[in-house]
Amino acid sequence: MTTTPITVARVRQIALLLALASAAMLAGAFWFQFYRGLEPCPLCLAQRWAHAASLGLALIAALVATPRSGPLLLALIGLAFLVGAGIAGYHVGVEQHWFESAFCGSGDVVAQTVEDLKALLMQTEVARCDEIAWSLLGISMAGYNLIVSAVLAAVAFVAARWAARRRST
Repeated sequence: MTTTPITVARVRQIALLLALASAAMLAGAFWFQFYRGLEPCPLCLAQRWAHAASLGLALIAALVATPRSGPLLLALIGLAFLVGAGIAGYHVGVEQHWFESAFCGSGDVVAQTVEDLKALLMQTEVARCDEIAWSLLGISMAGYNLIVSAVLAAVAFVAARWAARRRST
């Protein structure tokens, strides 16, 4: 199968579309938080950071990609999406109780003294990572983020490969 290399203008368009996708994912997360009242857990917040990284890299690529930098920027965007997919996959595993999260304090904590009890009561854990706050068709938000992030990573990596071929021709 032969593939057609892509131009710098096309690299910038793809980067802009990837930026819009990340912005839409972040907007959705904030909508669920502020309009649906679903507080994010630490793993949810980590997934947002991955989208923020991909958004920033994609905006840079959309604005300044060159024949030399385009493939690298697209690969970095793909890597940011892949990290986000990894975090989301881990979150799905925690939600499904396949394993416990060391980041979310989902294990039971028992106070040994009154001071320990006061400290526990003063902690304001935002949300538990092992509880599914929302799902559609049996898939949680973390599950959808895993799917979307993996697809966007694949798009970015394929575009990076095509852009690299353009550079070599």
